[in-house]
Amino acid sequence: MRRYIIYILIAVISVVLFTRLFKFGPKVKLMKKPASQIEVLLSKAIELKSSSPAEAVQKFEKVVNDFPDSQQAAMALLEIANIYIRQNQLLKAEANLKQLIDNYPQTEQMVQAQKQLWNLNIAILFSSLETDDSMIYEVKPDDTLYRIAKRYETTVELIMKSNNLTSSLIKPGMKLKIVKSIFNIVVDKANNTLALKVAGEIVKVYPVGTGENNSTPVGKFKIVNRIVNPVWYKTGAIVPAGSPENILGTRWLGLSQPGYGIHGTIDPDSIGTQCTQGCIRMRNEDVEELFIIVPVGTEVTIK
Repeated sequence: MRRYIIYILIAVISVVLFTRLFKFGPKVKLMKKPASQIEVLLSKAIELKSSSPAEAVQKFEKVVNDFPDSQQAAMALLEIANIYIRQNQLLKAEANLKQLIDNYPQTEQMVQAQKQLWNLNIAILFSSLETDDSMIYEVKPDDTLYRIAKRYETTVELIMKSNNLTSSLIKPGMKLKIVKSIFNIVVDKANNTLALKVAGEIVKVYPVGTGENNSTPVGKFKIVNRIVNPVWYKTGAIVPAGSPENILGTRWLGLSQPGYGIHGTIDPDSIGTQCTQGCIRMRNEDVEELFIIVPVGTEVTIK
């Protein structure tokens, strides 16, 4: 019994001593881990984005050049691109996004960069910026936008959009940006996507709806007609443009396969599914964008 009492006393004394030591003993100051050089650069660059964009770009570029194998390099390239987009320096933004996509394909920034690049491609296409895929054309006395568009296999809408024209009237001596690219379209039924391409390179990818029960035909086709605000010739009825029952939406791009085409929708929530009678359905804003770009004769591959 005495032995157990001794053990208990020893235990109590130990607890008391430990408590006093913890309470009154010297306190250890926890040191923060010093910020690394890359963290300091990024922090300073982010701080400067609004007040001094040029300095911010320099610091972001230093991150990319000094730490090319880091996740922060991908982040820095995206930040640089965003600064250039805000400054409307679209070609510089494009270069940085392409560098990110090419050099950092496994990073989370790559997905965001890809979507931004697609939208940037369209913005450049619709701008007056000269690129390798465009030319400056001087209007001749007998020219019309229709004749120029037909000659260079483009659309009147794209000429007007890229030259900020509000009227189709043109005068001799005017200089117009003409896009020389030959576009083609690839529809992937498995993923319900439509890719606008030039020379094998993707310009932009759009979500689409395709035919129920795999009813969208596969193969190579051509766009044979283009209609703004199409009328829907429904079996037994004619549904006018603008009607809430007109499933064709705001644009129609007819295919060489009779009865099939690429068109808008009154049901945007259906995009991304197999939902049509065989046509390719797009959101109205997307098909209106595509309509500006692709002329009659554009090749459409459905797979």
